[in-house]
Amino acid sequence: MIVMSGLEHLSGAALRREQERTLAAPRMRDRLLARVLFRGMDLVSGRRRTLSKFKVLELIARVPYQAWEQAAYVAMTHTSRAPDFARRIFDRVRESRHQQDNEQWHEYMEFVRECPELEREPFESVVTADYGRFESLADLFRQIGYDERVHKEESLAWMAQPRFA
Repeated sequence: MIVMSGLEHLSGAALRREQERTLAAPRMRDRLLARVLFRGMDLVSGRRRTLSKFKVLELIARVPYQAWEQAAYVAMTHTSRAPDFARRIFDRVRESRHQQDNEQWHEYMEFVRECPELEREPFESVVTADYGRFESLADLFRQIGYDERVHKEESLAWMAQPRFA
């Protein structure tokens, strides 16, 4: 069984170390549809990483999770006579909800490296109580990148498991 790590809030120094670790890690090759999406976005808005591009990508990245969640609810309905099986599906849906927000891990770390001015920009937000306090926007984006890397590692572990055994 794979246990979700949850969101671990790291210090600024730890976030900088994790940024270097992320940037040193080999990138996975994007699949064809992802490459088409990224190239199309680059044609429309340029190759430079921007916060606006991340927002669009985050919205698009949620679609497969939401579609899978709908299919899972149908599967749970049809497995009411096998409550243990239905429970495993439910648990996976709950974990997927947490993972919906975590997709562009390398990109955030590159964005911080390319925009040193983020180090001087304070993070002030109404979501501070929910997501945490950070000394700068750079640390916020490092935290997001770290969370997404953890999600990727968990997803790879899940892929090695049988889906509905």
